[in-house]
Amino acid sequence: MAYKSLLSVVTETKFAKKALEQMAALAEAQDGHAEALCLGVDRSQTGYYYAGANALILQETLNRANAEADENLKFAEEFLGKSGVRWSAESGVAQIADLGRHVAHRARFSDLVVLPQPYGEGRGAEAEPIVEAAMFDGHAPVLVVPDDAEIVSRPRTVLIGWNESVEAMRAIRFALPFLMAADLTRIVVIDPPAHGPDRSDPGGLLSQMLARHGVKCEIDVLSKTMTRVSDILNRHAEDTAADMIVMGAYGHSRFREAILGGATRNMLEKSAVPVFMAH
Repeated sequence: MAYKSLLSVVTETKFAKKALEQMAALAEAQDGHAEALCLGVDRSQTGYYYAGANALILQETLNRANAEADENLKFAEEFLGKSGVRWSAESGVAQIADLGRHVAHRARFSDLVVLPQPYGEGRGAEAEPIVEAAMFDGHAPVLVVPDDAEIVSRPRTVLIGWNESVEAMRAIRFALPFLMAADLTRIVVIDPPAHGPDRSDPGGLLSQMLARHGVKCEIDVLSKTMTRVSDILNRHAEDTAADMIVMGAYGHSRFREAILGGATRNMLEKSAVPVFMAH
């Protein structure tokens, strides 16, 4: 098993380099193909313009989006052209309200989508919808690469956030190529239910399944000593020198997480290592 079709979406050159580096490293390690979708985003909201607004305003925003697309394409071509891997890149323009459709179409035909961190100072409004479109509409796993993370072609220690959810299991199945190649996979269970069917052996059935694939597993049962589950996972990743975190995404609704916060959003904001997630 390997990731043969890798995709990254470039909408801003200042945040794209880390994701392109990670994608190229994986393409080289797994003999895959790296593809960059370079989009200029038309951020105008035409419905907000007053009646009779000059059409030149709309043309100006379109010209700006085309210029951004050309700049992003040039950046990706120069970077991937020097990487030594098989690659392709193309550009296009999309309105921000319709961005998800374009991303999902390409993500659907990709084994893995590699994207920069969607939260942080200076990020465009399109960064978060791109991650969500790849997972929800493209049904693809996403590897989110923090700005300061080390490039990982073969993670040696992988942390799995296991809560018995459908989302977590889907992420684990997608991540099998990484898990099988890792030296050690840590299954992290935080406050397992006291009356669940696996209360006497939390994570046991998952470790059994993974072991049959040749994955070397250990189970870490942790107490919820911090308010946020994501903070516990990040601290444990640091304590165990993990290279990657695997977890399910958006177990709650995206609206709830946007308003109240949640493990997915907090992890994408705070993680220091690449986060592999699926929904």
